[in-house]
Order: sequence, then structure tokens, then C-alpha cells
Amino acid sequence: MKKLIWIYTLASALFAPLTMAEQRNAHAVQFTPQAPLIDGIASEAVWHAAQWHALDQVLIGEKPSKEDFSGRFKLVWDESHIYLLAEIVDDVMADVYADPLQHYWDDEALEIFIDEDASGGDHQYNHSAFAYHIALDGQVVDMGPDKKPQLYNDHISSHWTRSKGKTTWEAAIKVYGDSFIDGDSSITPVKLDKGKKLGFMLAYCDNDGGKRRENFIASEDIKAVNGDRNLGWKDASVFGILELK
Repeated sequence: MKKLIWIYTLASALFAPLTMAEQRNAHAVQFTPQAPLIDGIASEAVWHAAQWHALDQVLIGEKPSKEDFSGRFKLVWDESHIYLLAEIVDDVMADVYADPLQHYWDDEALEIFIDEDASGGDHQYNHSAFAYHIALDGQVVDMGPDKKPQLYNDHISSHWTRSKGKTTWEAAIKVYGDSFIDGDSSITPVKLDKGKKLGFMLAYCDNDGGKRRENFIASEDIKAVNGDRNLGWKDASVFGILELK
């Protein structure tokens, strides 16, 4: 009996990562021959043809009403960037902390998670994957290998506009691999091509004016570990998969 239990335990450990990978949502992303203008207006024809994806998985907080929050997004790509269009309906937008490196996760922010080779795994203090927090002023923050928050403003350019409670974000995302080293200007973004697969998740930090965010809402349904669904900032295995078409 003990031998059978040991064999079962070993088999479970060996196949658990495969099962998690198989459960990751896959999203096809279409190529664009012309890059959209990052102005928060989204008037280009390429956006009209792209598919909407929902931003509706509550990872922190209670499920908000549609008046308080709703979100959706589109993606396209070319050789140099992943392009993002996000529409966020939010009754209150709050930028509480002036220092972009302090409590950046508690301010209103669009968060882009990206894993260049879709390998998953730990990325808390390394660049196996990135968790970019885009603040309302366009500052881009992630945790560095030195265990301190760093600015990565040259990785993503973004712009947003707001009308009648709806915020339209556009972003152009450069994709870096796990060989990225902070401060090394010789490292260049990865050239994207058809058929490439990347890990990806979009999320939104919703702050209605307090010292902490009220909600954290993502594109992926993450299974809780010890009651915690907020795992994307340290584990890229919970990201979805983008396949470039």
C-alpha cells in the first residue's frame, strides 16, 4: 500500500504542471500591417476588426456593479510590438500616491502581464516574465531582480482618454525575453513573428479614492491557492496564452 501511495504521489507531481499548462486560455491575435496611433482614441480600422476579450475575473475584492466597473480589451501585433486597446467603465479614478514607486499596486492602474516564451513559473524577482503597472500618468513599474520596484517606461508607451465614465486606453508593448538585464541598453526587444506563443494577462487596479485598491480584476480565471487568487505578480503559469496569427 505504501508503495502504491508513493507512486501516485510521484505521478501527481510529474503531471501537475502539464495539467495547469493545458488549462490556460488561448487567444488568437491578428497581425496588423499598420501600427495604430497610441492616442487613446482607437479610430483605426484595425481595431474595428479585432476581437473583444473580457476583463471580468475578480481576484481581489467583491464583484463590482457594472456602473462601478466593467472592462474589455483587444490585441493586435506587428514585428516590433503587441498593441492593446482597453475600454474601462469606472465611476471613480484615483491616483493617491505621488511617488510612482510607492504603493503603485494600490493606485488606479492598468496592469499588463507578459511572458515572452510562455514558459510560466516564478517571475517575482526576475525577468522570466513582467508585470507592468501602468499608472494614470503613464509611468510603468515592475519589481526588479534587486527586489525593489523599477521604472520600465521605455518598454510600454500608452495614452488614455475619458468620456462619460468610460476610459479608452491604448498601449504599444515591446516584448523582452528572460535575458533582459536592468540598465543594459544593448539588450533589444524580441522580434515577433507568426506562430509565436506568449503568456499574457491583463488586469485593472480599481481605486475609488482610498489608500488601497478596492478591486483587482483580470482577464484570467485563477484558481485560488490558500484562498489567494492574486498570483499573477509572481507566477506566470496563471497567464493565458497569446498565439500570433
